[in-house]
Amino acid sequence: MKKSGRYDTSDLIEAQFEPGSRGRVLKNKLGIKLKREMDEAESVALAVAIDKLLRMYNANYYFTVEDIKTMHKIWLGEIYEWAGEYRQVNVSKGDFPFAAAKHIPQLMYEFEKETLYKYTPCNFKSLERVIQALAEVHVELVLIHPFREGNGRVARILSTIMASQAGLPILNFKDITTVVSAKN
Repeated sequence: MKKSGRYDTSDLIEAQFEPGSRGRVLKNKLGIKLKREMDEAESVALAVAIDKLLRMYNANYYFTVEDIKTMHKIWLGEIYEWAGEYRQVNVSKGDFPFAAAKHIPQLMYEFEKETLYKYTPCNFKSLERVIQALAEVHVELVLIHPFREGNGRVARILSTIMASQAGLPILNFKDITTVVSAKN
């Protein structure tokens, strides 16, 4: 396995880094080599994608795994060749391995049939039920980690659209930070 700064991966196309990026930026359509520039490109694309996606889905829409793949493709399709496709590499963060790539199609099928079907459309009458729906959908999707990159942000896109279905204002995730624990 090849190790990047964030994930352990095998040598498939999704694991390739942009030449000249010192292994910090995944191979991309834009030829971006600097992490700071890639972060900016992804952020700009995310804002555009959220605007577009909020207009695509109404309050009575039942989400499917194909919708989640579409969200990923709309967001990252201009940046990465593999956008909108399930990852083919195994990834982990620290000592935590996400679902093995070979299991993702089945796990996403179960996610659709159990979690998405149960919680979408997210137009529940009680705020507690909406919060439960947002939390469960978000956690389950992140734990499956179906994409090579952008899983947390796709989960937040879906949460934002689901909150919109519930009549809530646009969710604000700006204060979310990544917590990194050091091993003793």
